[in-house]
Amino acid sequence: MHWKVGKVRITKVVELETIGSTRFILPLATREEIQQMPWLIPHFANEEGRLKMSIHSLVVETPTRRIVVDTGLGNDKKGRNVPTWNDRKDPFLDTMTEAGFAPDSIDTVLCTHLHVDHVGWNTRLVEGRWVPTFANARYVFGKTEYEHWRDHSDAPDKAAVFGDSVQPIVEASRADLIASNARLTDEISMIPTPGHSPGHMSILIRSEGEQGLLTGDVAHHPCQMAHLDWSSTADSDPRQSAVTRRELFSRFADTETLVIGGHYDAGHIKRAGDAFTFIA
Repeated sequence: MHWKVGKVRITKVVELETIGSTRFILPLATREEIQQMPWLIPHFANEEGRLKMSIHSLVVETPTRRIVVDTGLGNDKKGRNVPTWNDRKDPFLDTMTEAGFAPDSIDTVLCTHLHVDHVGWNTRLVEGRWVPTFANARYVFGKTEYEHWRDHSDAPDKAAVFGDSVQPIVEASRADLIASNARLTDEISMIPTPGHSPGHMSILIRSEGEQGLLTGDVAHHPCQMAHLDWSSTADSDPRQSAVTRRELFSRFADTETLVIGGHYDAGHIKRAGDAFTFIA
């Protein structure tokens, strides 16, 4: 799928799509609750109230840069806490190449945060070593985010992710650590959006009078726009994540800003009483 914001082109490259099987991440989003939000159907849920979600990367092309935002699960990775995320053999890089984005053509990798399903293709396994997948790219991590996981990846699953998908980038001298409100290019700047993780960042795109927002995991699904208190089980600070959702969605509601989620497709945020809806 493709979208444009002024001169910036955004392409979604899918690694994994699911319908349902999301209760582990959004336990309050029951089928009955989802069916009470008809605006979610058919783009974000089916008639049965099962959520539609994806793990994907977004390739952002500016006049001067070719950026991959978030890198999914990756192949050959061990120690993941979801069985289907372990030791994958997915043709994701072939899919990217067929879409016109060969790995060597990417000059920047930008991670909204450093969770397992956003960093996996940072590296690939070559002769028993984890090496940068995008050999010509600088990898941009939030400084707050990186330092948190560097110092707090004691649990086995967190240690595995940091050890195979983040630390090898640093050891290869390919990482740039930025402030959570940094400007990356003339068109792209960061918005601090903590809560899902301590240093989570969203991405604001401005070009030729148009505006786009890549939310990352501020919300895993648009149902959280209507229920701001439906925090994900993966949120490090559920209370802060709810505050962040309200602040971010309030800022961009009822504007022409194109909003694209870390696990859902594009739309526009509309106010609905004390909360919001999302129009595909």
